[in-house]
Amino acid sequence: MSKHVAVLMGGLSSERQVSLWSGEACAKALEGEGFRVTRVDANRDLPDVLARLKPDVAFNALHGRFGEDGTVQGVLEVMAIPYTHSGVLASSLAMHKERAKTVMAAAGVSVPRGKVVTRAEAAKAHVLTPPYVLKPVDGGSSVGVLIVNEDHGHPPQELTRDDWEHGELLLAENFVAGKELTCAVIKGEPSDVIEILPTDGWYDFDAKYAKGGSKHVLPAEISPFVYQQVRKLTVAAHHALGCRGVSRADFRFDDRKGGTGELVCLEVNTQPGMTETSLVPELAAYAGMGFGELVKWLVEDASLDR
Repeated sequence: MSKHVAVLMGGLSSERQVSLWSGEACAKALEGEGFRVTRVDANRDLPDVLARLKPDVAFNALHGRFGEDGTVQGVLEVMAIPYTHSGVLASSLAMHKERAKTVMAAAGVSVPRGKVVTRAEAAKAHVLTPPYVLKPVDGGSSVGVLIVNEDHGHPPQELTRDDWEHGELLLAENFVAGKELTCAVIKGEPSDVIEILPTDGWYDFDAKYAKGGSKHVLPAEISPFVYQQVRKLTVAAHHALGCRGVSRADFRFDDRKGGTGELVCLEVNTQPGMTETSLVPELAAYAGMGFGELVKWLVEDASLDR
């Protein structure tokens, strides 16, 4: 009898649409691998839904708050339902960008300099010397991220909008110019490294999820030393935060400063996107692991928190 997998998707965050895309892609692939699949739009009645369904495994395809920050993981722990990806603590830590940076820095992973500020502070005056980046302290998919360039005479006016929905705490970081690099941990090993070249502007939501929004150079055209450093730091960050299953670390590499340049880890994603334009499936495929094989392995690797 095939395993019954509940694919959790949608959810309550601003990344709901991305999660629906990821969840549907994973559900179809799991069905192709012979699993019995139920698609679950994860709302506040999730415990009741899961109690009725009684799945063998929950495939967590949620993104953002509620699904990626340890909340849903806690629900699944209480209900004793094995689930994919990271556990409660790792999910919570990685989702809070400032606390994740503290943990990663202690493990020897270089991170950008910055500080947490309130939205009111960031709207009133420059909180760092431009150029700098403002991002929700616990968001993802580049939702709510603002880049403040040198020619900005005042903070971004978006911060004063009444319909701002990205939280009241922001992480302000020095802007690191250079190459956008990413690397994953799959089956406990580092993947190859991708350089991301946005078609227009920076690597925002559209560049991440729209077809043709960015070009992926795989393997990244960087020096062998930097290439291996990215892979080494990806694994170090994965272990420092206590991740399991698949994670993806995003980096900036500024090679304009001579020597080996400046390499910093921006964040670790414990629930990487799993759409047709997503990075982890591309990295897995480059290593000879098809999408169906990847999601099947994630189900087989599912467990309660360790």
